[in-house]
Amino acid sequence: MARLVALADGIYAIAMTLLVIDVAIPENLSDAAFHRALLDALPKIGAFALSFALLSGFWRDHRRILTGLPAATTVATRVTLLGLGLVALLPFPTSLLAEYASQPDAVALYATTMAAIHAVHVVLLRITQHRIHPSADSLAATNRRRFAARLAVSVLIFALSVPLAYVNTAAAMWFWLALIPAQQLIRLRRPQS
Repeated sequence: MARLVALADGIYAIAMTLLVIDVAIPENLSDAAFHRALLDALPKIGAFALSFALLSGFWRDHRRILTGLPAATTVATRVTLLGLGLVALLPFPTSLLAEYASQPDAVALYATTMAAIHAVHVVLLRITQHRIHPSADSLAATNRRRFAARLAVSVLIFALSVPLAYVNTAAAMWFWLALIPAQQLIRLRRPQS
């Protein structure tokens, strides 16, 4: 387990670092060109900030899912590697989103990647549930199911934004903000330990 967690930590760290590579301002610009380049970099900075925040949450969630798992099973390892592959891919749709936010395919690819990463976490939660909390009636098991529900809501919101991107890209991206109240509602209903 320690090696799997260490591998995941490394991949998350690299993906987070790669997000910022596209954010750059050319050298030796005049004042006007510098300010124009700075304004042009704002979408890249926004895409970086969004993806960094989501990746931070994915990393935290991934560690939380694997906490308490005594040993990695073959299935849990494979599902984890699938998720890590998607995490490693995330700098690409982030870059597309920063450059082509008005293109439906760029917004849809970003949302699909986010939905897929959340879905992998839901699957990982479900397949490790019984090994970590054999009693389905325990408070910890109930909290873990609510955690799975929170992740499933994220899958739903990102998945619903994919067809919306082909109607209106801005509306699809604004729709991602529905994550905030949806997550808050689930947290408020979560039993406390």
